[in-house]
Amino acid sequence: MTIKAVVFDIGNVLIEWQPERFYDSVIGETRRREMFAAVDLHAMNEKVDLGAHFTDTVYACADENPEWRDEIRMWHDRWIEMASPVIDHSVRLMTALQAKGMPVFSLTNFGIQSYDFAATHYPFLRAFDRDFISGHMQVIKPDAQIYQMLEDASGLSGADLIFADDRADNIEAAAARGWQTHLFEGPQGWADRLVSEGLLTSAEAA
Repeated sequence: MTIKAVVFDIGNVLIEWQPERFYDSVIGETRRREMFAAVDLHAMNEKVDLGAHFTDTVYACADENPEWRDEIRMWHDRWIEMASPVIDHSVRLMTALQAKGMPVFSLTNFGIQSYDFAATHYPFLRAFDRDFISGHMQVIKPDAQIYQMLEDASGLSGADLIFADDRADNIEAAAARGWQTHLFEGPQGWADRLVSEGLLTSAEAA
């Protein structure tokens, strides 16, 4: 079957997402390790990805952990520093695909307010042909339902779709539905895959 749409994850595919690296740079690795051992910040963020309000959720977690209050609030107040930098080559691939008339979808675990905020800094987040954002969908990868929702909304399924994500569990869930998949380990590998699928030329994928 012919690929009819390309699906991009966002975190670590289009924008680097390394909260631990951010905190290491701000409070040092030792304190960061202590904080992450004491507070499940990724679980806090998962609530946001499922649709909970960004500010309310982060600030509530900060209030519940007063010894780390200021540091936890950074997850919100300095969030754009955490969700950076852009992976420029991946953005060029997205643009090149669309320039050839290939629809490009997002499929991302991302909060409602945090996504809207990110889009003010990264305009390409408003350029997808279809957006599939977990906060609005109230389900996160790798739950099978989120893939089903994309299929139902787009009318595409299985080998119609090729999906790039940096997490193996998310890729495996898509592959189980018959999607073509690419485990993203860097933009050049993704570029090479798009060329091998005949979706871009080497020059277009540069």
